[in-house]
Amino acid sequence: MRYFETIFLKEAHDFIENQNQKTRMKILYNIDRASQRVDATLFKKLDDDIWEFRTRSMGTQIRLLAFWDNRTTHKTLVVARHGFIKKLNQVPQREIERASAIRKKYFHDEQNK
Repeated sequence: MRYFETIFLKEAHDFIENQNQKTRMKILYNIDRASQRVDATLFKKLDDDIWEFRTRSMGTQIRLLAFWDNRTTHKTLVVARHGFIKKLNQVPQREIERASAIRKKYFHDEQNK
């Protein structure tokens, strides 16, 4: 059973494409696993609107920030916004703020289509 479908904004897609093949495959594998089970080691809530996909590859912590798009009733979408290499114990506040700004722009653009 799938809990959600994931779509990627351009910035997240580009971030994933710029990783080596092993890391890229692990990121996509973990996102797929997260969509099939509740597991905070793979997908974790950071604040009211922002979530993170979590991957560790070759000793590096990789994060893709995301948000829910619940405008339809037939499926829930999670939009991966952007990625970064995590160097601190906590996700930097500026990354969460950046993700929030992308979320606002996403819904604004969708409303104006």
